[in-house]
Amino acid sequence: MLLKKFRIFVALACGFVLFLLLGVHLTVKADGDTVYVIPIEETVEKGLSKFLERSFQEAEDMNAKHIILDINTPGGAVDAVLDMADTIHNSDIPVTAYVNRRALSAGAYLALNADDIYMAPGGKMGAAAIIDTQGNAADKKSESLWLAEMEDAAKKNGRDPKYALAMADADVDAKEVGAPKGELLTLSPDKALKVGYSEGTVSSLDDLLKKLNLKDAKIERAEVSFAEKVARFITHPVVIPILLSIGSLGLIVELYSPGFGIPGFMGLTALLLFFYGHLVAGLAGMETILLFAAGIILIILEIFLPGGIAGIAGLIAIVASLFLASGSFKVMAVSILIATAVSIAASILLTRVLGKRMKFFKKLILTDSTSTESGYVSNESRRDLIGKIGVTYTPLRPSGTVIIDDERLDVVSEGSFTAKDKKVKVVKVEGSRIVVREL
Repeated sequence: MLLKKFRIFVALACGFVLFLLLGVHLTVKADGDTVYVIPIEETVEKGLSKFLERSFQEAEDMNAKHIILDINTPGGAVDAVLDMADTIHNSDIPVTAYVNRRALSAGAYLALNADDIYMAPGGKMGAAAIIDTQGNAADKKSESLWLAEMEDAAKKNGRDPKYALAMADADVDAKEVGAPKGELLTLSPDKALKVGYSEGTVSSLDDLLKKLNLKDAKIERAEVSFAEKVARFITHPVVIPILLSIGSLGLIVELYSPGFGIPGFMGLTALLLFFYGHLVAGLAGMETILLFAAGIILIILEIFLPGGIAGIAGLIAIVASLFLASGSFKVMAVSILIATAVSIAASILLTRVLGKRMKFFKKLILTDSTSTESGYVSNESRRDLIGKIGVTYTPLRPSGTVIIDDERLDVVSEGSFTAKDKKVKVVKVEGSRIVVREL
């Protein structure tokens, strides 16, 4: 039965990965002057960073003349946007940021790394204070790094770093553009133009191309592949603990139920999604997946091997693979704690509450136990031997064998050594343990 379940796991895993591979994006060569437009939308995370890296590579492969970042984002992960900034700096193709509505927080930093910035009417850029995953102010070390990055991004393209710092630090006074000390700076198109953080205001992408003298260029748009959409969703800090909770809970419930059913499929799918998303996002490599697979195999072997060493090693391998696949140690630690708490609570609920009260869960969860009340006997109690006399068949050191009424029995002495062929008396019986005393 266990081998059959393992084969089903492997078959489903292979099928699932092959299905997701259909989402791989193919690069098309372009002729003539080409402008490559890359959308930067929704939350900035590792999946978006990988998408930007792939898009820049495609732009270089098709010899694009210019890259336009079409930005509309509320911000996101600092580590992801730092990688995105590196991608921009490593490219020889001119880059223009088009703030098409909002470039807030990490989005503002990304725009500042572009060679030129244009904004749409009503656009906003700024409010870039760094916060942690709980929405609180980040520690001083992280804040210092972020302020330095914002300042460098402004200086690299000849912009006054004061306003970049005012976006990220409320202690910087920028009252001339409506952000006195105590408030974070958010620039409108007019204010951005005034302080040199925008080259102009354009109402559409076509107007932007005219400003860049590229109105006759061929437009190519980067498309997010299905695999990248999955990766962007899965690598979100909120989604990670949900997937791990579903994965662990599904596999735990599967252990309580006969055959291979919906819980096991859900658990396996959740874990496959987690690793696939992080693989596409560039956070995990094949070595991480192999480590996870080795952990699963060790846990399965624990059923056949005594001692618990294989099970402990398997659990360590699985946890290590999760941390290796994560871009943030803190996010993964919190996610594992949440998943563990959810799994324990749900297991208790299913086995102790729902498993006893609801017919559906009685069918799903195996609740039978081999208790004495149910008529099961683990071993025969030999209380009838108490007081009987026998002869030692072997020395008792302190365990050995005696003959009582022509029956050979394994016994223990009260603690002292007893030689062979000595008379002994049974003084106590505790389950299968028979205690004798030398006469």
